[in-house]
Amino acid sequence: MMTVPPRAADMVLTVDGLSLQFETGGGVLHALDAVSFNVARGEILSLVGESGCGKSVTAMTIMGLLPRHGARITAGSVKLGDRELLNAGERDMRQIRGNRIGMIFQDPMTSLNPVHTVGMQIAEAVRAHKGTSRRAADARALDMLDLVRIPDARNRLGAYPHELSGGMRQRVMIAMALACDPELLIADEPTTALDVTVQAQVLDLIADLRRELGMSVILITHDLGVVAAVADRMMVMYAGRIVEAGTVEALFARPSHGYTAGLLQSLPNSDTHHRGILTEIPGSVPRLDHTVPGCVYAPRCAFAEEICSAPLPPARQIGPAHSARCVRSDAVYGAVRDNDIVRTWT
Repeated sequence: MMTVPPRAADMVLTVDGLSLQFETGGGVLHALDAVSFNVARGEILSLVGESGCGKSVTAMTIMGLLPRHGARITAGSVKLGDRELLNAGERDMRQIRGNRIGMIFQDPMTSLNPVHTVGMQIAEAVRAHKGTSRRAADARALDMLDLVRIPDARNRLGAYPHELSGGMRQRVMIAMALACDPELLIADEPTTALDVTVQAQVLDLIADLRRELGMSVILITHDLGVVAAVADRMMVMYAGRIVEAGTVEALFARPSHGYTAGLLQSLPNSDTHHRGILTEIPGSVPRLDHTVPGCVYAPRCAFAEEICSAPLPPARQIGPAHSARCVRSDAVYGAVRDNDIVRTWT
């Protein structure tokens, strides 16, 4: 595990050694490489990294939504409580999706059916999983719109998705995801298509609902500002691997992998705004059609040395709830500290 795990009784989800390949006409793509983490009851865990690093693929694997042809899980385990999900049949997964695990996708306009009212779509999810009457499902839909703080909820039940703003549609998606009281909510870039003000409202809503309902949340994002606002723990992913993980406070205070430091350094702050420039990470993400025995980030890392191309040792424990797969972690933190990157963002 990348971090100190919570007590077994408090674990809602446990992912252990998950590796995934996609077989394409151009060869085999190694999408996930020995990904391990857990989600404790009532916490918000954020998966962070640039596009293509494996965040959404991890979520799709948990939900059992990988394509039937071409995707192959080569190793690992995904357990919801004591239930192994990787060997569950499609019928079982249909009961788990939306019932025990809810999911919010990036674009609510493409996730909602444009020819049905939002109330009908929420009620349909309740009836499919709970087997309640239409009247009870309609009442539940109204309760859920009230829960996600949609004004004039009773009248909004009869609205079609195109009649609602982007923020309202995202609230409807949250209502639908929570309608069956799931243990775990997966939010995949839930604020990407929204303006800044609405983003803050949606994030506050997710954080408030976590506290009110006691559910666990996996928040997938590339925005470290979002992570700082709502998450308890974070995992930094790069090219299908977890390179650093720990509490949000620990990683922001003491980044110990070159990629994490690069992400923090690329964030805009008052100094970069004054100078009109942003610091970028040089190079590009490596191809996924071959495996790398050493650090996959080494070709782009300012701290890389010859030792970084050797097979990686296990993750180094930086603190009681913080670890990194980096043999140069002290050098990374030393440079970050001297450049005052940490002081700017904590």
